[in-house]
Amino acid sequence: MQNKAIVLALALTQASVLVSAAAQPSSGSSYLSTYWQNFPSAIDPTKINYPKIPQTTSYNVDTECKGYAAPDFVFDPKQWPTVWSTATSNGMDKTKEFTDLMAAIDWKSMPNIPVRKANKDGSLDMTGYDAAKDPDCWWSASGTTCSTERPNINSDIFTCAEPETWGLSYDDGPNCSHNAFYDFLQDQKLKASMFYSGSNTINWPLGALRGVLDGHHLADHTWSHQAMTTLTNEEVLAELYYTQKAIKLAAGVTPKYWRPAFGDIDDRVRWIATQLGLTAILWDYDTDDWAAGNVEPLSKVEDTYQKFIKMGTDGFFANRGNIVLTHEINNTTMSLALKYVPQVQKAFKHVVNIATCMNITNPYFENTVTFPTFDQYIAGVVPAAGAGTGVGVGVGVGTGTGAVTGTSAPATAVVPGTTVGSASASASASASLASAHTVTRSSAVPAINTAVHTSGSASASGSQSGQLSSQSSTTNSGAFTIGPNMAGVIALSFFAVLF
Repeated sequence: MQNKAIVLALALTQASVLVSAAAQPSSGSSYLSTYWQNFPSAIDPTKINYPKIPQTTSYNVDTECKGYAAPDFVFDPKQWPTVWSTATSNGMDKTKEFTDLMAAIDWKSMPNIPVRKANKDGSLDMTGYDAAKDPDCWWSASGTTCSTERPNINSDIFTCAEPETWGLSYDDGPNCSHNAFYDFLQDQKLKASMFYSGSNTINWPLGALRGVLDGHHLADHTWSHQAMTTLTNEEVLAELYYTQKAIKLAAGVTPKYWRPAFGDIDDRVRWIATQLGLTAILWDYDTDDWAAGNVEPLSKVEDTYQKFIKMGTDGFFANRGNIVLTHEINNTTMSLALKYVPQVQKAFKHVVNIATCMNITNPYFENTVTFPTFDQYIAGVVPAAGAGTGVGVGVGVGTGTGAVTGTSAPATAVVPGTTVGSASASASASASLASAHTVTRSSAVPAINTAVHTSGSASASGSQSGQLSSQSSTTNSGAFTIGPNMAGVIALSFFAVLF
């Protein structure tokens, strides 16, 4: 398989408070089946008023990544983990909220699997583990999915069975500079599975709100993007729980699905995730787009995209589909999407989010937002929709806005070809996306890499093409330097996991 590495730690600023709704619990005690109902939120995903401010309408990275106060988002940092630190930080593992959650779990039923260790170079220590037999279904060690059902553990989703179908998914959002990228997806009428980290959601809540407004499938990508098998039980639980809470706070929905950073998961981690009603979504094809310009030449990643596209045109996927790993992590990865997704659309009959691909009509605990089945999507059938309003942010040559209002029967919001309050922007989504990465490589893979994200600036130039450039940094709230990607000028750690 491939060497897989992804960002471990990232940035800082801002956050929020929200409402809840009724849903169908997954399993476990009464407390565990309803934990999400205690999350505060002021967002009704069927009635979103998306603010039209420079940060949500501009294509200039410096403007997009300036801090802002999001309406209906009340954030007290004393009540949350420190962003980009392990989610038990800031005393969150000692709060009544979290200790009650811990007490509700029957830890004696958890598989007897040790906490993994990382080597000094950042890779996972697999000494003594039988990867061939793979008793713990440790994906980092075996690179294969478990074929047998395990009691009381939600099985992974790792591919889309629908023929000629590209499962569209993006990790590491919401990115502060994703306006052109999201406008592009909207213009193409594409819905993706967006795996949001808790820290990015707190930093850029309107980015998460845009995700649910546009009808994307939002999912949990942990609080601080660490290798989950190296964390204690409490830390694994906190990484998932506080990300659930953050997404609910910012977007009004609580995901039922998640993706582990680096794909690092075993049956201990799966079991803990199952206690929160979460099912892991992995992948069977990886573009390695995160590495473009960092640890791999851009040309190599483009070759990978072209290889997958050729597999589509050559009929390799005539009897099956796929789930492809791509990233919202920086402007390079988003520029690659703008360049290659139109080619993917020509090579594959269907390009859909994972929920639709897998006929998951209720990907959130709340019943307020529903998705079409795959057959409904093919037929253009739209489930009953809730009411919503939204402001379009499609911009051409740095200008141009669009607005749309959608109404229908209350109770459920729709996500198929049209979405709740989704805006249809009249201007084309040009993508002059900028990023600057300085990477120092310490040794051959697996190895620790450090990168500094500096700010990028770009102006819209009209067509849907990605251009890479770099600029100076800007500041946010006078305390942190904001870069073009996540936030903050910070050293990022990359660690390699061998698949």
